[in-house]
Amino acid sequence: MPYKVLIFGAGSVGNHHCFACRSKGWQVDIFDHDLEALERMRTNIYPNRYGSWDPEIKLLNSLIRSKHYDLIIIGTPPDTHSILIEEALSAFHPKILMVEKPLCSPTLDDISRLTELIQNTDTQCLVGYNHNLTEVTQRTIEILTSGSLGDPLSLHIRWQEHWSGIFSAHPWLKNPGDSYLGWWERGGGACSEHSHAISLWQHMADILHVGRIDQVTAVMDICKSEAYEYDRTTQLLLSTNFGFKGSILLDVVTKPYQKTMRLQCKQGFLEWHTNFDEQNDAIKVGYENTPVETILFPKTRVNDFSPQIQYIDDILSSRRSLTINSVTSGLDTMRIIYAAQLSNKNQETVNI
Repeated sequence: MPYKVLIFGAGSVGNHHCFACRSKGWQVDIFDHDLEALERMRTNIYPNRYGSWDPEIKLLNSLIRSKHYDLIIIGTPPDTHSILIEEALSAFHPKILMVEKPLCSPTLDDISRLTELIQNTDTQCLVGYNHNLTEVTQRTIEILTSGSLGDPLSLHIRWQEHWSGIFSAHPWLKNPGDSYLGWWERGGGACSEHSHAISLWQHMADILHVGRIDQVTAVMDICKSEAYEYDRTTQLLLSTNFGFKGSILLDVVTKPYQKTMRLQCKQGFLEWHTNFDEQNDAIKVGYENTPVETILFPKTRVNDFSPQIQYIDDILSSRRSLTINSVTSGLDTMRIIYAAQLSNKNQETVNI
């Protein structure tokens, strides 16, 4: 069925979502206030990434609020999300609303406002933590739920990547301070920009039934000037309400990148790797007294977004329910990021 889609934002992630939707034959409208951004999408980003411009895509600089959309995707800076979420829900009433990560800026005002908005809508809302839906993650869940590794002992994630990759995808930005990326209060910096790791840690904790994060201890390396203020490196020590412990290490300085998760269990370990090499994600599984097995999952950057759109397709078609990346879990992620900032500022453990 050719669902109707509206995407707010003609930047890099808007192009990724647009291509994934068009690959399923869906009708896509792209809205952006910036005419230059729309033109850049049509003449540069989209044809350079995907081979040619798709003339079926409609580029909009104004909106018809009476038009029906099955799916709305918000792919704009985090500090604009609250306003756009409110507009999308009140003006269009879509069946599904997906907000690109992070859900909002990590302030209590934004978190409280969104909590109220979401509680008063019938629209199904989710957050774009696409790594929770990739093939490598689904296979990881199969192994963990089989019980072959035994009881979990610890969970550690490293999401360390120099943000030169982000700027190469956004060549119109010259430095972090040119956008939200250079301002932690706007949803930039390592903790928010790489919040995939926090969402993934939460997701795995749910799968393993080890509780929800209720304590955060953070140490941050803050870069500050008149032109920016962001966390360059963030280290998180986490504890759940069941007493399970783990950590997350995030930064925007590491070359080459490391994006790994390691789960230690009583009878072995599992390592999850995204971008294991240029062509594959991977899992490494080791049991006592047996060789380590490496399982490869071929993929491209485009493939990172396809499972997320397929997931939405399944929800729209009533083939599955919204259980992964719900807006409730996205709000939990934002509370953890807020707690991390507070912990670093006051140099103390913060209870959630």
